[in-house]
Amino acid sequence: MYDYLINYCKYRIIGNSIRIDASSICQLKCVKCFQSQDENRIKRCYLKFCDFKKFVDDNPTFRNIELSDNGEIFLNPELKEIIEYGFKKGIDLTARNGVNLNTASEEVLECLVKYKFKIMSVSIDGATNNTYQIYRRGGNLDNVIENIKRINFYKQKYNSKFPKLIWQFIIFGHNENELLEARRMAKKLNMRFFIKLNWSESYSPVKDKELIKRETKYASRQEYEEKAKASYSFPCHQLWLAPQISPDNELLGCCNNSSSNTFGNVSRLGLQKCLRGERFIYAKKMLLGRVKGREDIPCFQCSKYKKIQSHKISLVGNFLKLQMRIKGVYFK
Repeated sequence: MYDYLINYCKYRIIGNSIRIDASSICQLKCVKCFQSQDENRIKRCYLKFCDFKKFVDDNPTFRNIELSDNGEIFLNPELKEIIEYGFKKGIDLTARNGVNLNTASEEVLECLVKYKFKIMSVSIDGATNNTYQIYRRGGNLDNVIENIKRINFYKQKYNSKFPKLIWQFIIFGHNENELLEARRMAKKLNMRFFIKLNWSESYSPVKDKELIKRETKYASRQEYEEKAKASYSFPCHQLWLAPQISPDNELLGCCNNSSSNTFGNVSRLGLQKCLRGERFIYAKKMLLGRVKGREDIPCFQCSKYKKIQSHKISLVGNFLKLQMRIKGVYFK
């Protein structure tokens, strides 16, 4: 398995997916979000349409582009042009990582449907505004629900099933009592419902663990990792399956890298040159345990890499648990 990953994937990406953050700007101040904790951690900017167009034209093999990561995509003033061009080029655009959908123009909401934006995960951690605002500080649940209704209106108007909508509910101690009502609301809005475990054991831990286990099988991420023998959140695979690019065209590797330490600028150097760069290849070998950690590699300080080093998780094991089906590519 190790040799396959290195030899087959040394200079290439498996499949036809890439991640380009449409915006690293966010209007909310979510309690445990690093953007709220450290204003200087990432550069606040948005993906320019001219850069998106250049990337798509220079790299025509990509058919799937994920646009959400560190910020709110709807704060990108050129999002409409990006969605239109992606549709024109036959690219499936997604926001699976998540949006807060507090602020979106009518024009862009219609654009999502008209140009078949494929799927969007909306972060809604409550069934009432008072509960929602405990974590999503600065947000307004009423605005979010209204925007969802507008999307559904346009889906009826254009007789379209896109974008498919997911209600993502991060479970906390302060909102677990609204879990069932949130699920009911999601069904009424024709949204899939997805429960996500809280990443911070110190902030608002769940109280009714039996309730959460009935819904998710695990009451915390720590319990998941102990029983499943895998990391609950494991972005390392993105280096092989869908590398992350920042709004200002820096190859980050994965969505967990929000530092200024990158693998090169894809607009200046070209994506293939960055992927073939010595540091990017070395990072892959580090994650597979084939070489020692190097401080100049972004992964070196990452908690996920430290778990790999301590043998608490296996990169290969997590690959196999992804259950991804990529046409024409098989792990041997």
